[in-house]
Parts: sequence; structure tokens; C-alpha cells
Amino acid sequence: MALVIEPMSRRDWTSVRFIYEQSVAEGTAMLEYEASDWPAWDTEHLASCRLVARLKDRVVGWAALKPASPQRVYRGVMDVSVYVAPAARGQGLGKVLLNALISASEREGVWTLQAGIFANNEASARLYKACGFRVVGFRERIAQVNGSFEDVLLFERRSPLAGAGTPPPPTLR
Repeated sequence: MALVIEPMSRRDWTSVRFIYEQSVAEGTAMLEYEASDWPAWDTEHLASCRLVARLKDRVVGWAALKPASPQRVYRGVMDVSVYVAPAARGQGLGKVLLNALISASEREGVWTLQAGIFANNEASARLYKACGFRVVGFRERIAQVNGSFEDVLLFERRSPLAGAGTPPPPTLR
């Protein structure tokens, strides 16, 4: 059985939403209590950086980027989302998806990827660290989920190929 990573399309939305909602039910999804509808989600996320992972024509994971801010100065800074269906976890799929998303982001000139992860989500923390992200912050009891407050780790990855991550050109003397 071969894993295929490919661009997400409208026809994938039902599966993508279901995987997200499973994470919401587990308390590991960060942004909302429920997924948006397709038009809202489509508008918020960068069209060129949306991927799905398929096993036997079934979507088992997805990854996408959305702008971290509407301000122009942050146009190369994106929030990362990576979700894997519970039955497909623990097989390295998240790493394959996140690395593919990193490559897609660099082709688009994105210079910084960022993510907020619940501090108790050790698997996601390991994933991001394995893909070159570093912890840049800790927010204590900042997110409220089902009546309890959660700590959040802030992760960041600077691209060595795009924007702020590239070394400056040599100075002419």
C-alpha cells in the first residue's frame, strides 16, 4: 500500500473536516471547536500549500497553511496545521506531510512557519522538532478546552531558502 501526498481539492473536504473534528473531540485541535464550512476554510488557507495524504484512495491526513496575520509585513509568515486520522497515527505520516508542506511553503517564498501546540501533546511536539522547528515560547493556561485551561508551546521554523532565513548577500566594499 503506497502513501500518496498530493494537493488538496474541494472533493477532499469531507474527509479533511472529519479528521479535524476527530482531533477536536480528542482535545488536540488548537483553533476551533468545530471546522468551518468549505467556503470559509478555502478563503482562509493558502491554495498552493494544502496537502492530503492518501492510502488506497482514502484521505488519512492533511496539512495546510494560513497567513499568521493580514498585515503585509507578515506576508511570509504562516500558521501550520497538520492532522492525521487516529487509525493512521504512529507510522510517520505526520512527518511526511509536514516535510512536504515545508517544501511547498519554500516554493511560495514563505520565510517563517509557526504553530501553537498544547504542551501535553508530546507526539506533535516531537514531530515539529524532528522537522526543524524550535520552541520559541510558552503560554501558560492560555487556551480553554472543555472547561479547563491548557498551556501552549509556540514553535517556529525559519526557512534557509526563503526570506528572513537566508543569509544576507555579501557586503560590497
